[in-house]
Amino acid sequence: MQINRLFEIVYLLMEKKRVTATELAAHFEVSKRTILRDIDTLTMAGIPIYTTQGKGGGIFLQDSFVLDKAVISPDEQKQILFSLQSMAATRLIETDQVLGRLRSFFAAPSKEWIEVDFSRWGYSEEDNKKFELLKHAILNELAVSFDYLSGHCETKDREVYPLKLVFKSKAWYVQCFCLKANDYRTFKFTRMSNMKRLDIPFNSSDYEPPTMDTLEEPPALCYVDVRVRVSQGAKYRIYDEFEASDITAHDDGTFTLRMPEAPWVSDYLLSYGTLVVVLEPQHIIDDLLAHMGKIIEKYSSET
Repeated sequence: MQINRLFEIVYLLMEKKRVTATELAAHFEVSKRTILRDIDTLTMAGIPIYTTQGKGGGIFLQDSFVLDKAVISPDEQKQILFSLQSMAATRLIETDQVLGRLRSFFAAPSKEWIEVDFSRWGYSEEDNKKFELLKHAILNELAVSFDYLSGHCETKDREVYPLKLVFKSKAWYVQCFCLKANDYRTFKFTRMSNMKRLDIPFNSSDYEPPTMDTLEEPPALCYVDVRVRVSQGAKYRIYDEFEASDITAHDDGTFTLRMPEAPWVSDYLLSYGTLVVVLEPQHIIDDLLAHMGKIIEKYSSET
């Protein structure tokens, strides 16, 4: 990409002091004319680059330019490097080259302070392939196709213009313009399969997807305080799956959890197996017993 080449030209000029257009063209494997256009672009951007002709001539930076980095304070330099490393840790954005050059520019040691892996346990290779395909399609403005499993358990084939990857509420989503619906759609990453990149270009500047909150408007929920006794082997889940403000720990070892009044609550509580006992309120206990009765009835009918 041109932006990476422009940055590297500046970096090379700071490192080597003086180079020729021919040397830069050979280094980047582009034409000399392309290099001269790049130099014009940098000059118009305010970078103090000069050229001289004849023996000993070449392209060089104003000597004082190296000192310009002092305008950025040490704390700001760390913030820039940490921000780039945070993006690099997601493995979705290629920042390694820029990160290395900025470390040299700031004379900063390499310090790996963060690692992020958004792939699911046991699915890292599959997820990473999908991420790479989507990243390439978004950056290069190419349509993709895939099969999608909806919340109603219906699988439909989709052709979309992928516009943005969004991480929200512990899950990845892809905001797209759907060609079949002729409208914006948001798809959950884990429900997408058989993904393929299509040779159908689009102009991303023509599309502006609504915010995730607009597309995924949560229903208004009523909440109830559920008191539970949790075995030692399951207490970690309470703190993993609930906000601290929704947990009240009592002296007798029980917990009161703020939970929504929703049909899936019984399934959630049953996911603890015998490690949780609901103590109150009574209507939650009744719902749970009725749900277990249906499960027993279903298994009885199958045998």
